[in-house]
Amino acid sequence: MRNLKRYLFLIFVCLSSLSLAQTRNQFPSQKWHKGTLNLADGSSSSGLVKYDLETNLVQLQAETVITFTASNVASFEIYDETYEGIRKFYSLPYASNGEYETPIFFEVLTQGEHIALLCREYIATDNRGMNNWVGMGMNPFWGPQTVSGYRLAFTYYFLKNGRLERYSGKKKELFDLLTGYDEEMQLYMRKNRLEHDQRGDLLRITAYYNDLKNN
Repeated sequence: MRNLKRYLFLIFVCLSSLSLAQTRNQFPSQKWHKGTLNLADGSSSSGLVKYDLETNLVQLQAETVITFTASNVASFEIYDETYEGIRKFYSLPYASNGEYETPIFFEVLTQGEHIALLCREYIATDNRGMNNWVGMGMNPFWGPQTVSGYRLAFTYYFLKNGRLERYSGKKKELFDLLTGYDEEMQLYMRKNRLEHDQRGDLLRITAYYNDLKNN
């Protein structure tokens, strides 16, 4: 009987560890986060929030689970326990198909008086090999996580003069968007070893550009 109890206890511990690992090895959009929704009618609601940028839906779990579209929500923010920080999303009109503008969600990475950097995340297939098939925490500076053959990827956008422009990730295009300080920007990037297509590096580059514009 004592051996049976030990065996059952070990099974319980293993199942608990597996459940915890599965919870950790999830992408941010697959988790519930503490957060607040600011609705288009001016009201706000708090609870557990889950978002889906692919479908532009956000769910709020309070007494019940309610689903909102980007047309119903002006903005929302969550506390992401993965990297222990607050993330803010706004619903903005954008012609994703190149024709008609519709409200979709963008995460704001950094904003200043002159330009803002936004992004949209998506889950992509990771073809870099089995060595990357492990879960890693997402950090706002050091980039995405990889889980079970999939990785978190981003598309970036700059909001400048009231207009959203998608950034292709090319260095020349970055300097075309952040105009007027090419030498200063190149020196800053070289000194700090910043790349032109990495989430955290782009955040720092954009913030530095706004500082240059303010001085």
